[in-house]
Amino acid sequence: MPRTIPSHPLDKTEARRIWLRAQRLDVSAPFGEGPQATAAVVAHLGYVQIDTINVIERCHHHILWNRIPEYRRADLRQAQSTDKSVFEYWTHALSYVPSKDLSFFLPAMRRHQREGHKWLTAVKPADLRKVLRLIRRDGALTIRDIDDDVLVDKEHLWASRKPSKRALQLLFYTGMLTVSERIGMLKTYDLMTRHFGWDRPPKPASVGDTTAYLLDRALRAQGIVSVDSICHLDAPGKPAIRRLIDARVRRNELVPIALEGAGKQEHWAAPATLDSASESASEQVHILSPFDPLIIQRKRTELFFDYGHRFEAYVPKEKRVFGYFALPVLVGDDIVAALDLKTDRKSRKLLVQKWSWVGAGAARGARKELKTRIEQELHRFERFQLAE
Repeated sequence: MPRTIPSHPLDKTEARRIWLRAQRLDVSAPFGEGPQATAAVVAHLGYVQIDTINVIERCHHHILWNRIPEYRRADLRQAQSTDKSVFEYWTHALSYVPSKDLSFFLPAMRRHQREGHKWLTAVKPADLRKVLRLIRRDGALTIRDIDDDVLVDKEHLWASRKPSKRALQLLFYTGMLTVSERIGMLKTYDLMTRHFGWDRPPKPASVGDTTAYLLDRALRAQGIVSVDSICHLDAPGKPAIRRLIDARVRRNELVPIALEGAGKQEHWAAPATLDSASESASEQVHILSPFDPLIIQRKRTELFFDYGHRFEAYVPKEKRVFGYFALPVLVGDDIVAALDLKTDRKSRKLLVQKWSWVGAGAARGARKELKTRIEQELHRFERFQLAE
């Protein structure tokens, strides 16, 4: 019979510190600064999510700023368009991912070439041929450069009335095109081969290599992992991930974790990760994006931090608890507040719409010191919001 490997007990405080260390939120400027630091953050985290909401600065810039204190938006533009060290593709959402990892995304691109995309079934072959002809002839372009479309009705609220927009999106998913530049949410598309200067594209990763990549990415950026945290919004990938985890446990490369409060949900970590579980808490203060990797998996965040984040942008106003666009505030290894913020760019001010104390911040005796530290970080956050 197979031997039973005992689980390593871990309380939530230890688990939080491991996760914060893996996310590089426990020290200041862990990646340095400049475009190289931007590429290094994306490489370490594995992805940085992109989102359209700009009540404050969009989340991809915000996530990078929390790990690069001197981050500038131009650094990401250089990494994407000049250095080509990052590119855009779909993970659990549209994200920046490291260009060195592109081979792990090629199988999905090939699949979309064969099968299309469930969101873009109405795209006509004539529209695909049209945009490819324009890009091959005239070079990279944006949707604004195409002005001869016959407009159609929108399929949903965020869709475009231009058939060429959907054709560009489908060609992006197939890997024929890539986003060579992004200014705000305006994307410039180019042939992927031309953007990267390939004579021939890299070889797609095998299924086994891709499974190992996803597990290793999670171990690096999360420290302590579960099947759910590795396969966020990817249920079909879970069986292969679980088989690989079991194999690594048998080889003593992973240790089962009995995480406080997790019940029957299983967790694992590399043995070396556990060596740092008892290190002292961070003193850093971070105003986090609701799309930050520390927050985006809501159930995991609640398990580790006893904080249930609510994203209420699409909730009726009278039913909101934290506010339209609340941002969790991390102080040390506790989430202590949720701030509903808005950047008034005309008046050049960062507005605090609502301040909610949560978790450790709910203890009234701690609020005075916490408020002072958070306000100092808010001033820095405001300067980032208003910088060009």
